[in-house]
Amino acid sequence: MDDFDYALPPDRIARYPVARRSDSRLLVLHRSTGRTEHLRFRDLPELAAPGDLLVVNDSRVFPARLCGRKPTGAPAEVLLVRPLEDHPGDGPADRCGAPGDMSDGSGKVPDGPRRWEALVRPGAKLKPGRVVVVAPQLSVRILDGAPGGARIVALEGPLPVRTALERFGRTPLPPYLGREDEPLDRERYQTVYARREGSVAAPTAGLHFTDALLAAIDARGVARTAVTLHVGPGTFRPVDAQDPADHRMHAEAYEVPPAAAEAHRRCRDGAGRVWAVGTTVARTLETAWSEAGPDHGRLRSGSGITDLFIRPPYRFRAVDCLVTNFHLPRSTLLMLVSAFGGTDAVRNAYAQAVEAGYRFYSYGDAMAVVP
Repeated sequence: MDDFDYALPPDRIARYPVARRSDSRLLVLHRSTGRTEHLRFRDLPELAAPGDLLVVNDSRVFPARLCGRKPTGAPAEVLLVRPLEDHPGDGPADRCGAPGDMSDGSGKVPDGPRRWEALVRPGAKLKPGRVVVVAPQLSVRILDGAPGGARIVALEGPLPVRTALERFGRTPLPPYLGREDEPLDRERYQTVYARREGSVAAPTAGLHFTDALLAAIDARGVARTAVTLHVGPGTFRPVDAQDPADHRMHAEAYEVPPAAAEAHRRCRDGAGRVWAVGTTVARTLETAWSEAGPDHGRLRSGSGITDLFIRPPYRFRAVDCLVTNFHLPRSTLLMLVSAFGGTDAVRNAYAQAVEAGYRFYSYGDAMAVVP
């Protein structure tokens, strides 16, 4: 794990986004030589070529953080992680349905479900049977325990679930921002192309795109497609093991639509390069890559759960270029970037970014790793 550690001054952590998304800085790492360039994110179209393919994650963050009080008056917090099937009469430990996806296909969430897997705080006090009152119209009842210290909970109240979450839920900002969510976060902690609700953390590499920048990329002859990976709280889970091989990767729900698989095939057949916007897209594409059967050497469409842990040495098969933010030390995300760009080259690029005053983490600047 020491190979993926670095020192970051606290003032390098971006606690707020820049005024305009595409004004973020962009460090370009050429992985074949280790050479770096320092650009702005709005310069990204110049790095792409006609025939390339830009793949984004269209998952949408929902207001998953519910702050309330126990009947004693003590504060309590519930972070909704994924919805569970609602089957009247079933026990609280029944299996989840469409994993993690709150969308009905329109990108919006219908009235249900009311049963969820969640993380709670304080965990020692919120045992089955306890209730957290969020508002007069919304309470959360703890039903049962779940693996990893999670809980199975039920949302109770007269309002439809979507209405209740929109009204009383809060944006689940990363803890390292060190602040409470504010109204601006409802828009800025969301990509402009977010469609399918289900994430409790934004796929942050996409936060730099604007509609105008996407139009400029389209005008350059670069194709664009979307996959879905719903980001869970495990993305912030630290790696406690000294040997990364001993770390168990968190699982997240993904989907590769047939249109995305076909766009990937056309790009590769035309000798174009596949740009993964973010580590979530990289994990999704590598998970869906087929090395056997009729789809050998192709991207498979479909949905499922991925716990793919990408770290050096790993041979990427479905991704040629990676757009990403700057990640926490000793994190699985930094390991993925190191596997793609080379551990020494990425370490050097991070050192340059720190020295040059780049802004780090979710609301920070970006990095592009290209051939």
